[in-house]
Amino acid sequence: MANKHIQLVSTPKATPAGGHYSQATISNGLIFVSGQLGFKPGTNEKQDGDIKQESFNCLENLRLILEECGATTDDLVKVTIYISDVEYWPVVNSVYADYLGEHKPARAIVPCNVLHYGFNVEIEAIAKANTIIINN
Repeated sequence: MANKHIQLVSTPKATPAGGHYSQATISNGLIFVSGQLGFKPGTNEKQDGDIKQESFNCLENLRLILEECGATTDDLVKVTIYISDVEYWPVVNSVYADYLGEHKPARAIVPCNVLHYGFNVEIEAIAKANTIIINN
C-alpha cells in the first residue's frame, strides 16, 4: 500500500535504482535523495576515470534527480559523502566545492570500505522541495 504522504521520484536521466528503493522521496517539504554512485548519468555503466570523474558523476546524478523534483543543488540542506579511503578527501572536497560554488549545505564525509560495484564515492542528500511532483 502506497503512503499518501510520501512521493516517490524516478527519472531516466539519472542512474536507475539498483534495488528496492526510490531515487528520491519527497515528504514534508523535503527531498531525500538516495545514495548516488559514480555511474555515468542515466545508465548502470561504470565509466572509466579517476576519483574526480567518479565524484562528478555522483553529483551529476544527484543534480538530475533534484531537477526532476523541481529543485537545484542550491536547495541542498544536508549532504553525506561516503569515501572508501580518507586519502580521497581532498580530491572529493575539491570536486564538490567546484560543483556547488558558493552554496555550502551542511555536510559530512564518512570514510568507509569500498562501496558497492567497487566504487570509491557515494553521495546522498536532503534538499528543500519547491514544488509538489506527482510522477508515480
